[in-house]
Amino acid sequence: MSDAVRGRALAKARPGATVASVEPLGRGNRKRTEVVRFESAAPVVVQRSETPAATRTEAALLTAIGDRTDVPVPRPLGEGVDDGTGWFVTRLVDGRDLHEAFVDLGPADRRGVARAFGRWLAALHEAFRFSGCGRLAVDGAAGGGAIDAESVLGRDASLSVREPVGADEWLREFGERHADRLPEEFDGLRARLRDAFRESTASDTDPRLFPWDFRPGNALVADGAVTAVLDWEAPLAAPRGVSVAKTEHLVVDWYVPAAETGPLRRAFRDGYESVAPLPRVERAHRAAAVASAVVDGEGVVTNPRYPPVDRDAAVEFHRRALRRALDNGPG
Repeated sequence: MSDAVRGRALAKARPGATVASVEPLGRGNRKRTEVVRFESAAPVVVQRSETPAATRTEAALLTAIGDRTDVPVPRPLGEGVDDGTGWFVTRLVDGRDLHEAFVDLGPADRRGVARAFGRWLAALHEAFRFSGCGRLAVDGAAGGGAIDAESVLGRDASLSVREPVGADEWLREFGERHADRLPEEFDGLRARLRDAFRESTASDTDPRLFPWDFRPGNALVADGAVTAVLDWEAPLAAPRGVSVAKTEHLVVDWYVPAAETGPLRRAFRDGYESVAPLPRVERAHRAAAVASAVVDGEGVVTNPRYPPVDRDAAVEFHRRALRRALDNGPG
């Protein structure tokens, strides 16, 4: 991160504080992240991107989530654009990486985490409703033009869909795009996936917030409870069934053997239903959600479990998950 940009960001978020150390972190696919500690002030996290629209949208979303829900998110202390670089600053939240800690939790704590993710997802769905599906942006940060110099913090920044489309069209494009990215080991499933993505999902045409990466790997935990959910990059508006299916897959199926998923699945769904009725999850929703988790942004096969399994085991895990999604239909 540019020292000049960091300095201006810290001057707005922690005026007068003397920096003691700067530690780069690997968190975030499209932005750089650093932990900054001070001699006599609470530490912060500085995030920046060469796409100012992305940081502006994420900062606005974090602020809105903090205002409208009880989802534990780090609220921005400052946000802006300097020299074409977008940035925002949040406080540093204590906790252990839940990706590493999840398998060490006792059964009751695991169920508590699953129930919390279900409840928070429902709260997000209730708090953020949209007229169409697609990528979200804050007003004035959709790209293609100058970014408004006024901060999105401290005012009701309106999040809207950049180029809204209907639920069926969005799901077909979303699913096929991720199916096209699957490596050759998945060739035998491509035709079935494309057939599934073309099925009508008329039962779920009310787009809600789809937090793209809502999972234990982007959360912190302390004393068995989640202290923060991080990384709200690239938010979408989508049918509820897709985000329910993906979050359930990443919370319930990702870390424990299939024989142990039953209690976690019930806890996740109970958590959701404590806030709102669980939406119908169509075969197309589940297939698209699972397909979107197979490879990362670089096209590399993702590794479930902790410690992560090797590539061959990961491929087999994803193939089984896709077959279940295609065979089981609505759930």
